[in-house]
Amino acid sequence: MGGLVLACGDAAESLPDITSVASDVTLEELPPRPGKREVDPLLARDESTERTVVVAGTDADLAAVALRLLRKDLLASTVVGFVPTDPRSGVAALWSLPTEPAAALRLALTGAENPVPLIRDDVGGVLVGRGVIAPVRGIGYCDDTVALRGEARSLEVHAGPAGLVVTVTRGRFRRRRTTYEGRAFQLGCDPVTPVSDGVPYARPMERWTWYRHTQDLRLVRPA
Repeated sequence: MGGLVLACGDAAESLPDITSVASDVTLEELPPRPGKREVDPLLARDESTERTVVVAGTDADLAAVALRLLRKDLLASTVVGFVPTDPRSGVAALWSLPTEPAAALRLALTGAENPVPLIRDDVGGVLVGRGVIAPVRGIGYCDDTVALRGEARSLEVHAGPAGLVVTVTRGRFRRRRTTYEGRAFQLGCDPVTPVSDGVPYARPMERWTWYRHTQDLRLVRPA
């Protein structure tokens, strides 16, 4: 099973020699948050039933590639490694991935997969790290449980054992955090701009949903 390393943005500058880590590996340099035009031809080039795709870049870059795997129905047949270029990566913190490039690349190319939930939203995107809505005023449900009624300093969502974890932070001076777990989070609110993996949505929204996809992301990570 060969490997395909997608270096997004300027990620290639920080990568060690990939052939020193694993043989039969191809490096492709792509723009930040690559889309259909950049990613799909590379996925089509490999017709094997199993493939390994390593994304070097930001959480948003990983989300962009994961979205193409979802759209091409390749999640089940693709093992995904991640080499974060930002030491503050939400994905790295969430799944205990190294942030030093050489260690991260070695794990991504030679480690074992340990699938994690993939989170989608209702406007066609995916979330691999952190989703944030702040500040917010409205009503939010985690499955059938009321997670928010009124104002909150912030809402933060990330993947978790049941699908996703929602943390609601209230209080202007003394912060109070409440955590909920479930398969979906639905919000109706005053207009606010959701931020997924560090990228603000194109416009303010009055409704927003994050939910667990039916297939997991076959992420390479420590056991």
